[in-house]
Amino acid sequence: MRNFLRRDQATLTGLGHAPEGTIPSTLLLDALPQHDGRSAGAEKVRDHPGHDQRPLWRQAAEFIAHHHREDLAGADPARRLAQVRAELDSTGTYRHTDAELAFGARVAWRNANRCIGRLYWRSLRIRDRRHLSGAEDIAAECVTHLREAANGGRIRPLITVFAPDRPGRPAPRIWNEQLIRYAGYTAEDGTVTGDPRNAGLTALAHSLGWPGGPGTPFDVLPLVIQEPGSCPHWYPLPPEAVLEVPIEHPEFGWFHLLGLRWHAVPALANMCLEIGGICYPSAPFNGWYMGTEIGARNFADTDRYDLLPVIGARLGLDLRDERSLWRDRALVELNRAVLHSFDRAGVTVTDHHTESRRFLAHIGREERSGRPVGADWSWIVPPISGSATPVFHRTYDTTEHHPAYVHHSDARARAAGLGTFSASDGCPMV
Repeated sequence: MRNFLRRDQATLTGLGHAPEGTIPSTLLLDALPQHDGRSAGAEKVRDHPGHDQRPLWRQAAEFIAHHHREDLAGADPARRLAQVRAELDSTGTYRHTDAELAFGARVAWRNANRCIGRLYWRSLRIRDRRHLSGAEDIAAECVTHLREAANGGRIRPLITVFAPDRPGRPAPRIWNEQLIRYAGYTAEDGTVTGDPRNAGLTALAHSLGWPGGPGTPFDVLPLVIQEPGSCPHWYPLPPEAVLEVPIEHPEFGWFHLLGLRWHAVPALANMCLEIGGICYPSAPFNGWYMGTEIGARNFADTDRYDLLPVIGARLGLDLRDERSLWRDRALVELNRAVLHSFDRAGVTVTDHHTESRRFLAHIGREERSGRPVGADWSWIVPPISGSATPVFHRTYDTTEHHPAYVHHSDARARAAGLGTFSASDGCPMV
């Protein structure tokens, strides 16, 4: 039996998010302010040096009109649009108000086609840290985010928004896919101790000077953060900021001997929050886990911890005969262990049957409000017992809308440890 602690290098698969209805062109043009005697939607916007404002202006105008229509009881957006237009003309960009930022972040969650837990989109709490652009400050606020989100086990949906990209002034980037990830140590023979998904970032952190952890399958990676024009730096996460749950089974006493555990706050860290044409590339956000994300994916996928053969063997199942359904039986027991352990620890988690019903409740609520709900069937249907859940037996509109949480290709590369930097960035190892 292969040791489950060592696995082949993982291929990178993407998390992604998408969002809500754009404004019809006729409504947009009606909402735009007049400028120099012509419709602002029809004129050529005066360019900020080296930057074409027209796409940004249109996206900004759509969002401002959307915000006024939905969140401000249909108030006239003309005055706010004129402010945004003036700011674009003078700086090439614009700044969201506190209310616009909160609305945009919440609607981006509501629009996330791959998220089943959107019933709670209004509960998202916003930590506005747009004034911060230094890597050390960002790292410190990420630690605070984890503490506040963990909330003693009663997980809070939370987002911390750092400085946005500006024309000619990109904002800092968080390389980690999530604020909490476990290291994957690659041996000379190509096997990996820990989580193979993070093998690339683990190697990158080592090259930056991280000494590594004790070498267990669950060593917490440091945060890797890069300011523009600088070498990325690593920042350790204090143990008290990482709430973890040891995994045991409600019936099998041997289960705890496997030494499994998982962190409680799934804080996505490398997706761009796009609101009205503005990209906030560092905006970590979290809800709480659905048990199958841990039990059926992180622990069970063959390019992750690949635990099904280990569990199946412990259960005394015949691993040679696929028709014995040993994988299915092991998968159910692994997922039972996750739910039992989180409940025992008093940490928020949901199960796929409950969350499937809640998602249909979300669809009904949104449709009654006149808002279509987009969804990616392959992500909404749980990775275990799919046909036993109500979300399986229907189709979904896959249209993606904005505001949105977006995965850019360069962010995927950084999460895999493949981001680019050079000696000119002050990196000693290149």
